[in-house]
Amino acid sequence: MTSSAYTGRFAPSPTGPLHAGSLVAALASWLDARAHHGTWLLRIEDIDPPRCPPGMDQEILRQLHALQLVPDAPPQWQSARHGLYAQALAQLQAAAWAYPCACTRRDMDAALAAQGHVHERHGERPYPGTCRDGLHGKTGRSWRFHTQRYQGQVVAMAAEDDQAAKPDHPVLHSDQQLLWQDRWLGPLQQDVAASVGDFLVQRADGLWAYQLAVVVDDAEQGISDVVRGADLADNTPRQLLLQRALGLPAPRYMHTPLVLQADGEKLSKQYGAPAVLVDSAEQRMAVLRQSAQHLGLEAGQASSIADALADWTAQWARRHLATT
Repeated sequence: MTSSAYTGRFAPSPTGPLHAGSLVAALASWLDARAHHGTWLLRIEDIDPPRCPPGMDQEILRQLHALQLVPDAPPQWQSARHGLYAQALAQLQAAAWAYPCACTRRDMDAALAAQGHVHERHGERPYPGTCRDGLHGKTGRSWRFHTQRYQGQVVAMAAEDDQAAKPDHPVLHSDQQLLWQDRWLGPLQQDVAASVGDFLVQRADGLWAYQLAVVVDDAEQGISDVVRGADLADNTPRQLLLQRALGLPAPRYMHTPLVLQADGEKLSKQYGAPAVLVDSAEQRMAVLRQSAQHLGLEAGQASSIADALADWTAQWARRHLATT
């Protein structure tokens, strides 16, 4: 029996096979959906073809199937959804929430240096606003969301917005801090205009930016809850702004602990994280138990994957449903 009120999803990028970190995110999202008696969907985020080796999507599907993490509907691919993203961009353009940008990375670095901005490792490069007031004879290469203008309007209209009175609804305060509640991390806030600036919604190479695509997809698929790794937590405020600008509902968010390498860096495909091994029953049970333990669940003594998943679902429900 499923609940129509809950729809979750796992949305891997097929840049490599599932590794320990991505399996933790997959298991967490699956457990949350099952604990809610909801629906669990799978979306392949393949909008960056140069980074997606042929056949890698099928390898991810094979790994998930072997681990009995099977979606409740056929998987969907972002590469088949370009028309939806184009419609969303046109909507932003019509409302003057998006503008063309001619900047290269070198242009941005020079402008930020002139403003005295010191780039920190792994930190955002906030857009310096070079093209915000026009291209000045240059040719537009990409499209950006006008964060500064949009935040200003939202603050001005906040008193008239009855949604702002809801305790769990994201709220943009007069100091430009966007506040929202994360189901794992608790209350979070960010001034998107100051921290990130006017972020991309379409890249210079014509490909769709992650922020726009994920917002459109989550709304179109009716996603009520997004459960993903904590490395994506700082993407949430950008997505909340886009959802509001496009008139789309905001899901609830939960960002789970990352799997780290020995040097403290996030385990990732970019740095050669090994694929989880699923070719034998022993391997499958071992990687699932490791993922469950990383999520704070007791490994248990279940002899089958089905029994282990049922036990972890019950544990997840006791720990996380009381706070939703």
